[in-house]
Amino acid sequence: MSDEQAPVSPNPYEQYRQLRAQQPVSQLENNGPFQVARHADVVAVLKDHATFSSDVSLRPPDERAAPSMLFSDPPVHNRLRKLVSYAFKPGYIEAQRRVIDERCEELVQAMLKHPEVELVEALAAPLPVVVIATMLGVEEGDLVQFKTWSDAIFSNIADILFAEPSAEVQRAGQDLDAYFLERIETLRAHPKDHVLGRLVATETPQGKLSDDELLSFCRLLLIAGNETTTGLITAAVRIFDEFPWTFAALQSDPQLIPTFVEESLRFYSPFSATVRRVTTDTELSGVSLPKGALVIPLIASANRDERVFARADEFVIDRLPNPHVAFGFGIHNCLGAHLARLEGEIAIRSMVRHLAGIRLAQGERPAPGQLGGPNALRVVLEVS
Repeated sequence: MSDEQAPVSPNPYEQYRQLRAQQPVSQLENNGPFQVARHADVVAVLKDHATFSSDVSLRPPDERAAPSMLFSDPPVHNRLRKLVSYAFKPGYIEAQRRVIDERCEELVQAMLKHPEVELVEALAAPLPVVVIATMLGVEEGDLVQFKTWSDAIFSNIADILFAEPSAEVQRAGQDLDAYFLERIETLRAHPKDHVLGRLVATETPQGKLSDDELLSFCRLLLIAGNETTTGLITAAVRIFDEFPWTFAALQSDPQLIPTFVEESLRFYSPFSATVRRVTTDTELSGVSLPKGALVIPLIASANRDERVFARADEFVIDRLPNPHVAFGFGIHNCLGAHLARLEGEIAIRSMVRHLAGIRLAQGERPAPGQLGGPNALRVVLEVS
């Protein structure tokens, strides 16, 4: 099929605009989940964990893995977050700056040797993978396999929670667990000073963490420190393609990079939506939500809400304030937010320093609504 014949995906942002105007809270189908489109309502759902639970799985309790911080409520969530949060403290993340800088420079220099590259493979995936892998003690030779497992699990999270994941996805999960179980056993005998090593050694009032709890942390760190950054870097390059003036603006004034990052997160959010389950009959924007119903806060829609953002469909490089919800809100605000921002700023600074420009390759049309951004994105490099 030629580029001219390729079907054009519907513009989700036009659909979001219609929802915000006409059906801010609407049911997708009879007895289906409710989607929430306006910023105020999305924030209301995300901050009220008592009414809108993150424990959304339909699987029987005996078929579930150990509780994950992403899909649990207090007090379980509070305990898990407290244990793992030190890994993402700003001071610890800032200490990774040199490693991120060096790795980013290597990747961008390698990109310069080719007029066209696949961005996810060349930069957007390996940069965060090497950082989070170091935190988890993954050996360098295992990085490619590590990323493959991550992609298989993360891109099929809906099936894992609500349906029956494919044999391939189940196998990826089993292989990932086996990989980390082997390392956990080794760390118990031979401690090391990285995040996983510290978690293995952690003592709690209930004793040391179980294998299942440690595996849950590994999966969480994989998502919090990996997919968010990949989505941010691909979003930034999409913006360079759509608005070439932004690249020139950052070259002229690199101090704009932090606000560029925040506006990129708003404009093309790495996560277009999340999910909650209603714990009691309630009402949102005049719509009755029955106990047990699933609710889908449309993060990408909230971040284009004209009630909150002036010129919401324009890219405003120095937008302040910028109250986007790209990293969530409330107790489930993304732990990896500071790491993603740091990696994004470093990657963008490196591209702006070494390139004269960057644009999407002919025929590249990223599919809308992908969690964590596109899995592949071919780009053309303009070398100065």
